[in-house]
Amino acid sequence: MVSVPPPQPSPREGGSDIRSVNPATMATPGGHYSHGTVANGFVFVSGQLPITPAGEKLSDAPFERQAEQVLANVQAVLEGCGSGVAHLVQVRVYVDDLANWPAFNGVYAKWAGDHRPSRAVVPAGALHYGFKIEVEAVAAVPGA
Repeated sequence: MVSVPPPQPSPREGGSDIRSVNPATMATPGGHYSHGTVANGFVFVSGQLPITPAGEKLSDAPFERQAEQVLANVQAVLEGCGSGVAHLVQVRVYVDDLANWPAFNGVYAKWAGDHRPSRAVVPAGALHYGFKIEVEAVAAVPGA
């Protein structure tokens, strides 16, 4: 006879808490996802696009403006989850063209200040809605 172990509780049934966060200061997600998820002391930020809190898609804006909006969105998610830029652990950046890397690096350095989390910048080609950039991130939640 084969012994089958008892089922383990899912995180929502008794393990770690998993909490989805959609800050009121941001546009509603455009699909079946949350802007951020908090689990096990970390916040996982979904890919953020250059969309204003009012829902305006900045597809035609210059790259630097798109980058600023994306990073503002990342920051809003982090803060909505009880974290912040200084607690970033890893950042993944997708750009439509690697030629935009120097401009992104300048905007990012100003935004992140002295904090230097792990980071990847990936040339991805065409992005959703014709955007030039998308950023996702992982950060620690202080005190969690």
